[in-house]
Amino acid sequence: MRDLGLEQAIRAAGGIGALARKIGISQPSLSNWNRIPAERVLTVEELTGIDRAVLRPDLYGDPLDEVDAARAREYALLATLLRRSPTSDLLSRIAALHVDSSLLGLAHAALAEAATATNIECVEREFFDLFIGVGRGELLPYGSYYLTGFLNERPLARLRDDLVHLGIERSPDEAEPEDHAATLCEIMAGLVDGRFDAPAGSDRKLFEQHLWPWIGRFFADLEQAKAAVFYRRVGNIGRMFIEIESEAFALAPRSKACGS
Repeated sequence: MRDLGLEQAIRAAGGIGALARKIGISQPSLSNWNRIPAERVLTVEELTGIDRAVLRPDLYGDPLDEVDAARAREYALLATLLRRSPTSDLLSRIAALHVDSSLLGLAHAALAEAATATNIECVEREFFDLFIGVGRGELLPYGSYYLTGFLNERPLARLRDDLVHLGIERSPDEAEPEDHAATLCEIMAGLVDGRFDAPAGSDRKLFEQHLWPWIGRFFADLEQAKAAVFYRRVGNIGRMFIEIESEAFALAPRSKACGS
């Protein structure tokens, strides 16, 4: 029997098939769900507009600190936009973003303007040219590639080792390796908002070891990519956000190990 959160998501998406297509999985896979898997909650929230506390109240019953809630939303938005081309519904919700006057807020305003100016066909073609292509896309959003020039190299192996220690498993529906930028942003969102039962400071450790060495360069490349129009704004937000995260971690004291 499906729980209420999953039922609401299915209704909001327009049916099981529609939700499966938006997520990027097969309809039979989604039909086997009794509730939304923990690793899919933030994606479903982005796609349907239903709050995570409604989708999985067992995971999101306690409210987050305001700053961490904003960080988790930022990572979740980047993960969603880097995993697949946005749906028309997501474009509409991005176009209606409420922004503030901070530099990051102004970057969000530019993204909202870009969402208003494009359409689903244009952004799908843009996503294809950037990340898929005929043979390969203009950009390869993988940590191993940025750090070594090759895919599936030692940086990916080190990341997998660290994820095992954190108890984070790859979803069976996930085709991309764990060092894909979208996957790393989704994991960071889960560490920040407490979806993953990981030790305090795990978000900082993952960021410093597996995102900071390369992902800022990827977002800068996305800003300058020939095929990027809407995604130029995504790159701008990603680069700025990563810089903000780095500065915040640099100013924050490190947690001491037990007994130290």
